[in-house]
Amino acid sequence: MIAAGRPGRTGASGPTPREDAVSRERKKGGRAPRSTLAAMARNPILSKLTPAEQESIASVLERLTIPAGTVVVREDEPGDFMDFILDGEARVRRSEIDLKSLTAGDHYGELAMVGVGRRRATAEAATVLTVGRLRRGRFEELARSDPALAFRFLQLLVNVMGDRMAAVTDSLADLLRYRSLPRRAVVEVRLDDRVLSVSTGTSLGDLLPGEVNGAPVMAGLVDGKPVGLHMPVVCDGAAAPLTLNTWEGQRIYCRTVGLMLLEVARSVAPGTVVKIGPNLGPSMVVSVAPEEAIDRTELARRLEEGMAALSSRAAPFREELWTTAEARAHFRDQGWHEASDLLRGSRSTLSVLLSCGQVLALSCGPILPHAGHVKGVRVVTHPSGLLVDLGDRVRRLLPVGPCIPEDHVAREVACPRFASEMSARHRAWLEAMKVDSIGSFNALCIDGQVADLIRVAEGFHEKELSQVADAIAKRRANVRVITIAGPSSSGKTTFIKRLTVQLAVEGIRPVNVSLDDYFVDREKTVRDERGEYDFEALHTIDQALLRRHLRALLDGETVRTARYDFRYGKSLPGGGQELRLEKNCVLVLEGIHGLNPALLGDSVARSQLYKIFLQPFTTLPLDRLESVCPSDLRLLRRIVRDRHARGYKAADSIGRWDSVRRGEIREIYPHKGGADAVFDTALAYEMAVLKVYAERYLLEVTDDHPAFPTAFRLRQLIDRFVAIYPDHVPPTSIIREFIGGSGFEY
Repeated sequence: MIAAGRPGRTGASGPTPREDAVSRERKKGGRAPRSTLAAMARNPILSKLTPAEQESIASVLERLTIPAGTVVVREDEPGDFMDFILDGEARVRRSEIDLKSLTAGDHYGELAMVGVGRRRATAEAATVLTVGRLRRGRFEELARSDPALAFRFLQLLVNVMGDRMAAVTDSLADLLRYRSLPRRAVVEVRLDDRVLSVSTGTSLGDLLPGEVNGAPVMAGLVDGKPVGLHMPVVCDGAAAPLTLNTWEGQRIYCRTVGLMLLEVARSVAPGTVVKIGPNLGPSMVVSVAPEEAIDRTELARRLEEGMAALSSRAAPFREELWTTAEARAHFRDQGWHEASDLLRGSRSTLSVLLSCGQVLALSCGPILPHAGHVKGVRVVTHPSGLLVDLGDRVRRLLPVGPCIPEDHVAREVACPRFASEMSARHRAWLEAMKVDSIGSFNALCIDGQVADLIRVAEGFHEKELSQVADAIAKRRANVRVITIAGPSSSGKTTFIKRLTVQLAVEGIRPVNVSLDDYFVDREKTVRDERGEYDFEALHTIDQALLRRHLRALLDGETVRTARYDFRYGKSLPGGGQELRLEKNCVLVLEGIHGLNPALLGDSVARSQLYKIFLQPFTTLPLDRLESVCPSDLRLLRRIVRDRHARGYKAADSIGRWDSVRRGEIREIYPHKGGADAVFDTALAYEMAVLKVYAERYLLEVTDDHPAFPTAFRLRQLIDRFVAIYPDHVPPTSIIREFIGGSGFEY
């Protein structure tokens, strides 16, 4: 049963060359065309009329031919007619959900005949569509001239509507047999220091403010877990707003924007494979394929315009519950093999999908209720495809907002954070092994190929390491200092150990110095905007002492280096080891500021430096909307290492993560472009190994702790992977730095 809006293109509303066919033929023979009467005889309303009554109804119909693709009636818009389909096919949808297809003998728009002023659904011509249109004005004329026929028509119309309503009720009853209904009419919700009694089914968004201290609310936290604002409250619990100025809130915004982009891409570039890539905070990378066939500038423009259109009409988003078998079949039919492969190993018979328009994606968390919440999004070209700039509002509100420069888009395009020659080679060999998603990785594990994958992954690392050592060896006449930098938990310590071995093969002996030993006294440490010690700032390093020691070492002198007492926060300028650089030695400096030109100033000539940047780059996608974020991989590494080796709880590691990310965004990434070598420390299999340890550590975070939303999301993430026990992981692997069992001494 449908009643929907305004005609779309010319042909749906105005006369066409075929519109007078009925009247012309009637003048010749006095009867409606046989094709019209045949279609009317198949209609559930008109078939109940006598032939004479059908002729009378036909006399007030306008015969229209409507081009394929025309929106004939539109949801929520006024209407004063109903159409009987004489030939062709129409599609009916409501709130972007396809409801059914209609063919000859069907009808739509009947609510306009019983006084409902606005359409309840949208009807679009799937093919060239021929209809007999009954306008309300013509029907009223019929009612005056033949009231008995008009009454009979309305009676049949109401009967058909009643039958359809009964069918809907029966379907709903069948569904409810398999779903528990709420047991109470009223529930209690704790909000701040208040306890609210609300009707069961009240949407969470109705209980929460629209913003908190200027930050828009992205979702709610119900007993610590992120929940969409549109979701109903069905039991007692604690609720709180989740805002855009948190990482979890930002991810919800990104997920929403990504879903919008995929829906627009489906419409404006149907032959293009678009995948949402790494989340950079104020922006996100998007890959497009096939690259050679795409005008990316034009695609960016059309995507941006399409997303703005979705925002202006507040296009709704939905969370849908599908059977896993049905969802897997859908994704397979759509060519989303990443999602289909992932669901192959799902332990649940049901799957939650996110939807915008006709695009469906796996749910990895809540989304906003509609596209109207998304403002100021830009799309530009990027070396990896496209870049979606989330706008100044997002940039300012991020926990690391003060560290993000206003020209961050230009900087990212000039020097992409998650792109390098090595990462391109990394992805190429993964594709060669048919490991291009979490689902395909899981399938490989199930097929018993784990050991082979581990050997190839470690072999790839060793090959790339040897190439870095070869490059240094070729410059051995000049290179005296190697600086190594990367964000936290990138695997720098193990990388240095393995590079030392490769350099030794070349006859070069590295001498290691940690920049941490050149920290100034704790009370001299600068403070950040929150008044806390900023241990990530460049001025935390005693640069004058470091430069003096470096000059002496490069001049061949023996130097007693510095040492930092972390327990007491004291610098010991001469408390370290005694060093002297021999002819075949190079000095290795490791620390957060290793790539910053301001660290060494002019104490070391650029020709004497070899700079290395490292971090995990290459991660696997869940589907086209979601992939493992490299920062999540590093956080999991840190959680496992700190809990496994140092006794720190996961909640503490998560709590410090904001400070860590502020430091890397401000002090490390801006200098990546100056590196002589970029190393991707990611291992395709490591999430499956980290899962063995991280699952329990994350479960230790209680639901009343501020770290719980992140811990809960990370638990959901690792749950997607088949677990791999570390038996086959070699002792020299970078992952051993975090799970233990390394063959190196640290």
